Parts: sequence; structure tokens; C-alpha cells
Amino acid sequence: MNNEEYTPDIVSIVDEDGKEHIFEELDRIETDRGRYVALLPLPESPDKITEDDNALIILKVEEENGETYLCPIEDDEEFNEVGNAFEERLADMFDFEE
Repeated sequence: MNNEEYTPDIVSIVDEDGKEHIFEELDRIETDRGRYVALLPLPESPDKITEDDNALIILKVEEENGETYLCPIEDDEEFNEVGNAFEERLADMFDFEE
């Protein structure tokens, strides 16, 4: 019997309005364009789960003055390239829709 418990990587992100959002980090990849993370929103409580809580969030990791920031990917081509890479890696966990 395996006694190892699954312990998710929890990430807290504060948006421009100062509101904190909690995510589970599912995966991270590095390409020649940069580093990226795939996050899954965690509901505030089990009774507040919505369909949007299954939405995979992909953000770019940026560093500035020793601080790490997670930023939206502005370039469509870059987003599609990174999104496809995460889809391949996470296909067993998610049923991706086009």
C-alpha cells in the first residue's frame, strides 16, 4: 500500500485590483520563448464550484528585479503553441474542447 499523499502545488495570485485568487499548478514547461505554467482555479469552498473552475489557465512566467510575475500571453501564436504543448502533456487529466 502506498502511503504517499497527493499534495498539490498551490499558487496564490493577486490581480490588479488586489483580489487574491488561488490555483493549483498542474504543470510547467520551458520553450525557446520562455517559461509557462498551467493552472487550475480552486474554488473558495466546495459549494462554490462552477463550470469555469475546470478552465485551464496558461500564464507566462516573467521575472523583473528579482520578483516573479505570472502574465497573460498576449501573442496568439505564442499562446496556441504553448497551449498545444500543455494539451499534449495534460490530455490524460482533461477532455480538451476545440
